[in-house]
Amino acid sequence: MTDPIAVTLYGPEDLRLVDPGLGPLAPGFVRIRFAAGGICGSDMHYFRHGRIGNFIATAPLVLGHEVAGTVEAVGEGVAGVAPGQRVAVNPSRWCGTCARCREGRRNLCENIYFMGSASKTPHMQGGFATLFDAVPGQCLPILDGMAFESAALCEPLAVCLHAVARGRVEGRSVAIIGAGPIGLLTLLAAKLKGATTVTMVDIAAAPLAFARRIGADRVVDLSADAGGLAAVAAPDVVIEASGSPAALDAAIGAVRRGGTVVLLGSLPGGSFPAPVNPVMAKELDLVGSFRFDAEFAEAVGLIAGGRIDVMALVTGRRPLAEAPEAFRLALDRSRSVKVLLTA
Repeated sequence: MTDPIAVTLYGPEDLRLVDPGLGPLAPGFVRIRFAAGGICGSDMHYFRHGRIGNFIATAPLVLGHEVAGTVEAVGEGVAGVAPGQRVAVNPSRWCGTCARCREGRRNLCENIYFMGSASKTPHMQGGFATLFDAVPGQCLPILDGMAFESAALCEPLAVCLHAVARGRVEGRSVAIIGAGPIGLLTLLAAKLKGATTVTMVDIAAAPLAFARRIGADRVVDLSADAGGLAAVAAPDVVIEASGSPAALDAAIGAVRRGGTVVLLGSLPGGSFPAPVNPVMAKELDLVGSFRFDAEFAEAVGLIAGGRIDVMALVTGRRPLAEAPEAFRLALDRSRSVKVLLTA
């Protein structure tokens, strides 16, 4: 058996494969053997900048929160999870007792820890590791017929299901700005949830061509026509999935009067100018969308049932031991959409 490794960030573009140094399994915890994981946009932000938004990595951080694997061992007092089980891992560790948890919005838990995130100190380590630990509530069993690669993509699909729920897209026209993996999965989720039309907007031709192939009704390439979005009938809902302040400007300008703008992409940290007067004058609903709650279990069911083909986005695979090269591939939008790490 090869030595255990963990894909650990030490600073911007300083990604190392190190021994995770796991000690004995603590009571109440589950140890999982990594099988597959997806490289997320937030992982790439950490890799490039050492941060995402206001979350700054101040200590070595094992990346990865889109993961699936097999239960290797269970700690004392664990029930309902057994060695050998195949699981999709929910990266959220909610407290279950704070006011937000009690009102049914666990994604806003006041005490949440999230795998591979610097949102709390000490940071919660991620799942891009040969072995990693979780609590039983994070482990959703998957059927033998469900591929680990598909199971790893339950997490980003859950993010997108939450965003379309926040946008109330059923029976409404939708535009999505940003044709990265999250934008493309949001396209699939919006279609599933009854959006009448979905327009995908980006500044790169390759991901827009991909969006057309998987079901976008219309695509707008702003690099070819900066005013192209103005030619589209004002959508009822605009979902900003790129994390760009300029895209937020475009979303507020493009949405119909009385429409909804959903902030899904992670914008830069700190303050920046935004056209808020039109939010008032057009009486817009400007809503945030942060992670997910029950949508994770919903995503598992949708993928297992063949309702959404998440594997349509996968354009590359690399072994866990080649993670630095995989990250560079994932950053190249001309060559990749979604890159997976494998055991």
